[in-house]
Amino acid sequence: MESRAAQFRDQIERWQDGRLSEDAFRPLRLQNGWYVQRHAPMLRVAVPYGELSSAQLRVLARIAREYDEPEAEVYRQAMEAQRKLGTVRLPTNQAHFTTRTNVQFNWIPLSKAADVMDLLATVNMHGIQTSGNCIRNISCDERAGVAPDEIADPRPFAEIMRQWTTLHPEFAFLPRKFKIAISGAKEDRAATGWHDVGLRLVHDENGELGFRVSVGGGMGRTPVIGTVLREFLPWRHIMNYIEAVVRVYNQFGRRDNKYKARIKILVKAEGQRFIDEVEEEFRQIVDHDGGPHTIPQAEFDRMSAYFIVPPAAAERRAGDPAAAAALQAAARQTPQLQRWLERNVAPHKDPSMRIVTLSFKRPLQAPGDASAEQLERVADLVDRFSSGEARVTHTQNIVLPWVHVDDLLSLWHAAVAVQLASANVHLLTDMISCPGGDFCALANARSLPIAQSIMERYQDLDELNDIGEVDLHISGCINSCGHHHSGHIGILGVDKDGAEWYQVTLGGADGSARSGDARSGKVIGPSFASHEVTDVVDAVLGCYVALRERRGERRETFIETVRRVGLDPFKAAADAVRATAQERV
Repeated sequence: MESRAAQFRDQIERWQDGRLSEDAFRPLRLQNGWYVQRHAPMLRVAVPYGELSSAQLRVLARIAREYDEPEAEVYRQAMEAQRKLGTVRLPTNQAHFTTRTNVQFNWIPLSKAADVMDLLATVNMHGIQTSGNCIRNISCDERAGVAPDEIADPRPFAEIMRQWTTLHPEFAFLPRKFKIAISGAKEDRAATGWHDVGLRLVHDENGELGFRVSVGGGMGRTPVIGTVLREFLPWRHIMNYIEAVVRVYNQFGRRDNKYKARIKILVKAEGQRFIDEVEEEFRQIVDHDGGPHTIPQAEFDRMSAYFIVPPAAAERRAGDPAAAAALQAAARQTPQLQRWLERNVAPHKDPSMRIVTLSFKRPLQAPGDASAEQLERVADLVDRFSSGEARVTHTQNIVLPWVHVDDLLSLWHAAVAVQLASANVHLLTDMISCPGGDFCALANARSLPIAQSIMERYQDLDELNDIGEVDLHISGCINSCGHHHSGHIGILGVDKDGAEWYQVTLGGADGSARSGDARSGKVIGPSFASHEVTDVVDAVLGCYVALRERRGERRETFIETVRRVGLDPFKAAADAVRATAQERV
């Protein structure tokens, strides 16, 4: 990584003094995670399988504080452009957690890029293969290694694949970008069905460990759920099989049209022929070539040794009755704590520990944004309560995976002090949103003002808990970085004659237990003006509350009601908002 950073510094210097043209420099910066966006460069930093150490969090905080600061004239021009759209301020000195568990910075000048890459290298971080037509950062369930429903820890496999795919020449010039997700649990918390390759660890009838392999999932212009190619593949052959998939994609994928270049288009167009080609290629790799990428047991064991219970966490096993009593008493007296325990605290495979989510969803802050100060405070919490380890979630929050039950009360007080204790996980305000038109050059509309408007409307936790679990996802364009297709409620920004409008979809799912099998939401009518969107969400939720039924001891969730009654009642409620707005005009 240090060598790569030095190489990039040399490339920047040659570009700055004119020895490298803009066209020659562009692929070099993209290979290191540097984009040029609407107002300034954007850096995407890889976070393999979402895992961050406290030391890495502190370096990210330093980058946010010292480098995520635009040049004065650049910021002035950006603000002038935003004033015409109604935006008061564009935040700086921030990191942004993405839906693929990476971290982005929106304002670092390219003149400082080499210094930032040097700093990242000091904690083994980089931006390699976070862009371009290559195999991207491999993502996992944020509860990997600690979830009670886990079949096997996916992180050793993810790390073996990361090392294998990084800078691999056969995977560096694919027809289009390529994303892999791995889940090792019974519940799919990694949205594997929505990936180019989705891997689920399973046992066969003999108890042998292997993968259920799906290929061809993706969002964007053509939302597709991946096709299952193998219900069971022995784990040792997973890289041989991925190589077969990528070779077929390299051979037959479209390169003449970027909108039809993703592997999902090839799988959908070719159907069984694609599967047959992959199986034949896999047979050739294993039988003829000897399976060069078969994972030996010794290598798997070596890699697994890196993914163990941290010594600091392992030292404390027995629970403290006094601490448990204090927690229960405090929860009875403090409704906010009780809700936090119910919403943000999840079971752990070790009964003496819990998995805790710190919510980065609150008013006046974009979903997934974290200031330099917040990152430093999180690093302190991670050191104090989670053995120095954190995880980024695909819902743009931070998970502490190694919290002892005895520390929950102290952690809650500490999280409250730094405003990261919102008890809203899986509720409406725990929304996903891309940066949208405020930052992204590809966006057709802004996402963040819509997110903030909805956030401000729904601040009453009693109301949010009464509504129950709702996945709200917002994208500023059809590229779907906000995963609107998989939202129970999805909002997509579209351009209509130069104005910002928004399509609303209902019924999407990411594949998690609360959502059911992965599926794409359906559009409810024509698009809505920006000032109508929050009222539409309000009307849709009001319709749900009126229609929901009881299921035993509980009430239907939003997604259950949508699937039971269909879209028509919700469409009528949304149309009524449009009609009222037109009457006002």
